Amino acid sequence: MSSYVLPGDSIPLNLILLPGEPDPKLILGPGLIRQDEDSAMSTKAGIPHSNETERKWFVESNQRRYVPSAGEDVLGIITAKTSEYYRVDIGAAHAAVLDSLAFEGVTRRSKPNLKVGTLIYAQISEANKDIDAELTCINPATNRADGYGVLDKGYIYMIKCSLGLCRRLRNEEHPIWTRLRQKYKFEVIVAVNGRICLKSNSARATIETIEIANAIKEHDV
Repeated sequence: MSSYVLPGDSIPLNLILLPGEPDPKLILGPGLIRQDEDSAMSTKAGIPHSNETERKWFVESNQRRYVPSAGEDVLGIITAKTSEYYRVDIGAAHAAVLDSLAFEGVTRRSKPNLKVGTLIYAQISEANKDIDAELTCINPATNRADGYGVLDKGYIYMIKCSLGLCRRLRNEEHPIWTRLRQKYKFEVIVAVNGRICLKSNSARATIETIEIANAIKEHDV
């Protein structure tokens, strides 16, 4: 479905079902709220999209500010800390909260001591418009880190781009990745909050990393 919707428009949720397929549990992402069993209502203007693998629907718009939604992956920067939690900038209107125990294998005696400015990859565990979003660096499906956590190994380069581009680039088969991997060797983490992390193994590769970043930004139109 690619029709443009406005706030208040009704969106049928059975468009991604195959003939004879049982009704799956659909997840509503940013820009959608449940209307009834078969439809949702748009809360913002944009183009509705569905992720068939995750069974998730969301409305893609050209907004620059991220609105947290539970279950989404984000790149954040620690801006403050206490003995119990960290405050993390995720590009939203308010900072998110990361419990100091929300890491794999951590106990009260072995809590990490992260510095302000540390870059982390996390999942939004709870999001509510009335309270700050909560983060976790543990995959709730496996109770393991599975890639979440502190990003401090290798040479890290983070770029910012539109939310719409980030959502599109989370598809590993996107043409830009096919083209870039023919020329460069790199690791990438694409979050939904308008941030992309590029990782290289040497200072010499930093120039290539910047070239990759510039190529990505060219698609941000």
